[in-house]
Amino acid sequence: MSKRDYYDVLGVARGASAEEVKKAYRKMAIKYHPDKNPGDKEAEESFKEAAEAYEVLSSPEKRQRYDQFGHSANAGSAAGGYGGGGMDMNDIFSQFGDIFGGGGGSPFEGFFGGGGGRQGGGRRVARGTNLRIKVKLTLEEIANGTEKKIKVNKQIVCKTCDGSGAKDKASFQTCKTCGGQGSVRRVTNTILGQMQTTSTCPTCNGEGTQITNKCTSCHGDGIVRGEETITINIPAGVSEGMQLSMSGKGNAAPRGGVPGDLIILIEETLHETLKRDGHNVIYDMHISFIDAALGTSVEVPTIDGKAKIKIEPGTQGGRILRLKGKGVPEVNSYNRGDQLVHVNIWTPKALNREEREILEKLQDSPNFKPNPGKNEKSFFERMKEYFE
Repeated sequence: MSKRDYYDVLGVARGASAEEVKKAYRKMAIKYHPDKNPGDKEAEESFKEAAEAYEVLSSPEKRQRYDQFGHSANAGSAAGGYGGGGMDMNDIFSQFGDIFGGGGGSPFEGFFGGGGGRQGGGRRVARGTNLRIKVKLTLEEIANGTEKKIKVNKQIVCKTCDGSGAKDKASFQTCKTCGGQGSVRRVTNTILGQMQTTSTCPTCNGEGTQITNKCTSCHGDGIVRGEETITINIPAGVSEGMQLSMSGKGNAAPRGGVPGDLIILIEETLHETLKRDGHNVIYDMHISFIDAALGTSVEVPTIDGKAKIKIEPGTQGGRILRLKGKGVPEVNSYNRGDQLVHVNIWTPKALNREEREILEKLQDSPNFKPNPGKNEKSFFERMKEYFE
């Protein structure tokens, strides 16, 4: 697994387009390709490193997770991140062979008429497509993490033939074109002499076998449409629009291939009283001017339940009270935001006669006249001080 920054590996900027990433990888692959550097271990490692970087940066989902988490997060976790692939040469040729414009895997096919020079046979492994689903979460679920069981309609392995696509074992026969190797070799005369190349068998599409009697349930594909219940463990601290990935939980692949991934898009539902602001939680609290003047204790809602806070005598409207650690945690971190309580002074719209007489007696009192002191700070000044 490469520990170098993937953008540095390909020599592109972080804002590079998909086409720029593809061109950079093609240039690196041609430079370090095993056909051009036979027996050179360093070139082979550079070739693998470039392929690993391209695998991530060419995928919008993987690139987004890499930009957010880098190498730090576990690749297999639902939280995403990218931890590298440990790719071998067959993986590279099977996944990225088409980047050179052919089905082989060698960038020299267009020059010498060859197909690949791949070692270890040419059996092609099919891959299932990725699936995308949306999951709605409450603020409480986001703050504490949650487990969701989701029913997903997708391509699943055919139970009748166990994914083989054949009616029975006797229905398989070795491909006569490639002799079961999945690839065919040919020798081409070039200006440099004879070159032996390998390409995918056109008869069996690289599988090495052919089916003479297909399964009646899946008609030889090895997959059927079905429903699967998937358990998704969502970490605490995710946010609206974040995408999580579950490897191998997408559509099944034909005839025992590698299944695709399940991409989970996070959606937040609005809370009745709390509002999220990054890792902090905002609550607008309303108290009467009598409670603000005399002081009191009030209960406020939090993600974890009710919390009692003390209102000091003389509290002014616009003041911000902080409940430390009552916000949303960061993903894969012990850090957690705060809850900010905005104090709003509530003024009654209608007064009875007795209430009006009491207030009229106090109206001329100096203590009931607005007289901000020199030390009284504005709402924006207090907000600035808090976040600094």
